[in-house]
Amino acid sequence: MTKHVIETPEQSALPVVGSDATFPVRRVYCIGRNYAAHAIEMGHDPDREAPFFFQKNPNNLDPSGEFPYPAHSHDVHHEAEMLVALQSGGRDIPIAEALSHVYGYGLALDMTRRDLQGEMKKAGRPWEIGKAFEQSAPCGPVFPAQQVGHPTQGRISLKVNGDLRQDGDLNQMIWKVPEMIAYLSQYFELAAGDVILSGTPAGVGPVQVGDVIDMSIEGLGVLNVKVA
Repeated sequence: MTKHVIETPEQSALPVVGSDATFPVRRVYCIGRNYAAHAIEMGHDPDREAPFFFQKNPNNLDPSGEFPYPAHSHDVHHEAEMLVALQSGGRDIPIAEALSHVYGYGLALDMTRRDLQGEMKKAGRPWEIGKAFEQSAPCGPVFPAQQVGHPTQGRISLKVNGDLRQDGDLNQMIWKVPEMIAYLSQYFELAAGDVILSGTPAGVGPVQVGDVIDMSIEGLGVLNVKVA
């Protein structure tokens, strides 16, 4: 048995609906500007440009139901997204075969230190300081595709303190789930445990300490998160 020079870090994992076992997370890929209206509100052309991705860390995913407001930021935004959990992977996966690699789906928030992200954009630097901070992806449990199928449409919405902020439909994605998987597999070797956050509809905005976020996707339930 291999010995390590330090204690083995805890495996990041998500609960699974209807199971005592968990879904272990290997990598987290996030697609940017995947809803036309959101691209417009962020000042970009909504035409179908080539997709682009950034990454969060596996331990950024947090099913605790609490989001601690992060340090060094005064403008933290919510972004409601559908989470896609892979059970297998590979290279150069054909679009027609992509969904066979999906284990299930869930709800997630891509919380963003917008002010810090904006500074990095202006300087032409990576976004991790704005995207990949601790507990930056509150999320719910994974729903196995065997139970819920492969959602291609359905309302995705988010409320803050009861006020509707984001309201869209999964069918508004510019790049669909099979296309995202196929594209990513051209540049990375995907594998079991990989997670994709599939983009957010328009209406992103700031949260404050004490706010209550309620996110829902038709067929995948509700995610309740308190900003601590």
